Amino acid sequence: MKKHGYAATLVVAVLALITGAGLTWATTHHAPRTTHPQPTTHGEWVWIKRATDSLRLYVAYPERRDKAPTMIIIHEIFGMTDWEPTVADRLAAQGFIAAVPDLLSPRFGKTPQLATPQESADSGRKLIAQLAPDAITADLDAVSKYLDELPAARKGDQGVIGFCWGGGQTFRYTTNNPRLKAAVVCYGPAPDSTAMAQIRTPIKGIYGENDARITAALPGVDSTMRTLGKKFDPTIYPGAGHGFLKPGRQGSDGPAVEKAWGDIVGFLRTNLGR
Repeated sequence: MKKHGYAATLVVAVLALITGAGLTWATTHHAPRTTHPQPTTHGEWVWIKRATDSLRLYVAYPERRDKAPTMIIIHEIFGMTDWEPTVADRLAAQGFIAAVPDLLSPRFGKTPQLATPQESADSGRKLIAQLAPDAITADLDAVSKYLDELPAARKGDQGVIGFCWGGGQTFRYTTNNPRLKAAVVCYGPAPDSTAMAQIRTPIKGIYGENDARITAALPGVDSTMRTLGKKFDPTIYPGAGHGFLKPGRQGSDGPAVEKAWGDIVGFLRTNLGR
């Protein structure tokens, strides 16, 4: 009788242990996290058909019940990398439909992904150098039109953001697309004063303190924009170098990144709405 009672007690204890372990596993792997909820988004790859070629595009959608403002993202001089879609996802999480085109794709196919990141970067840079400004504008116009015609988009409430080479292209694109309501130039050079005179878009500038190659010209750019009566709001972030919004660059692991993104989103919401 004592043996039977001991066995029964042992079985109950083992079952309790198994059940407890099962509950612990379920809690760890299946229960939703409630401490830091993150907005979910939906991203997809599409090809925009054009007259003689196609343009590859990553589009990220926010989860919202109403139509959303739209954003065009222009990549760096290395072409499309794994990072730019994460920028689209970040903007989508803030309520924007965001699209980043692979600007090499109509002429060269997808941005090369070679054996090493350095080989890919070198190849992308060489191919970018072969793109004509008018062709880049035509591709960006195609993206602008595509976004405006999406059923989920709030037509006309559109902005653009670009990084490094893409920052310069963003500045230049505002001289060609007066319908843009907001532009964010991230450490990119400005066009000449004749082109600046064509700008109708409010521009936010994002610059790193340790990036004299770009920031040395900034006082002149700011002065010219003010003289022309253009809306230009540049900010220089302490401790940050060129390209600091991308992981691996100087300042990318410091406070400048979140501060800059807060400024960017605030600027976009002011000019595009929520």
